[in-house]
Amino acid sequence: MRRADRLFLIIHALRGRRVALPAHALAQTLGVSARTVYRDVADLQRSGVPIEGEAGVGYLLRRGADIPPLMFNADELEALVVGTRFVRAFGGERLGRGAAAALLKIQAVLPAELRERGRRTRIFAPPREDRIESTGLIDRLHAAIDARRVLRLDYRDQDGHASARDIEPLCLSFWGGAWTLGAWCRLRDGFRSFRPDRIVAFAPLERDGTPETFEETPARGLDAYLRAVGALGLGD
Repeated sequence: MRRADRLFLIIHALRGRRVALPAHALAQTLGVSARTVYRDVADLQRSGVPIEGEAGVGYLLRRGADIPPLMFNADELEALVVGTRFVRAFGGERLGRGAAAALLKIQAVLPAELRERGRRTRIFAPPREDRIESTGLIDRLHAAIDARRVLRLDYRDQDGHASARDIEPLCLSFWGGAWTLGAWCRLRDGFRSFRPDRIVAFAPLERDGTPETFEETPARGLDAYLRAVGALGLGD
């Protein structure tokens, strides 16, 4: 996380609070050490941000320095809270951190009664160590999609048949119980949907020691895949 983003999140976390927020709670949310939080808060105070408190006690934003609350109704807020829980459980580590940070920004500027309504929602999505999301595979595939890197897969289909595939990864889809990786398959010369849990291993394809990338075209990019996926089905 960039330092500028971290400072922004600290300010939002303190807005609208009536009790001091401990540094360790901020550190856990931001994924940094308490010492980093102490240093960031001190820098904000020196720059004129009206933060009160100290290390070991907690921090507050001085009364009157708040901004108007976001105008969510109770159902909208509950949907955001539940959505964040699902992203944290199923979206991989990077998106999970992003969802938690986004919700922190929203809750920091809500009226107390709406914040409490969000905390009381009875819909949960507990993370589990035995799910594919906890292995880091979804994060690594997501990163390859963002970087448009060609991947070589060691893959087994639903019948256990092994094959090596060079693919141009386009998107990930979550179907409630399973993920699919949408891609252009160079072996089949067409779109395919791969199950990440059937990928034995994968690595970026390299040429002359440099990871190979691809450019999406109208014929073999994301929009074309989404148009074709209904006809192709979900397996390969």
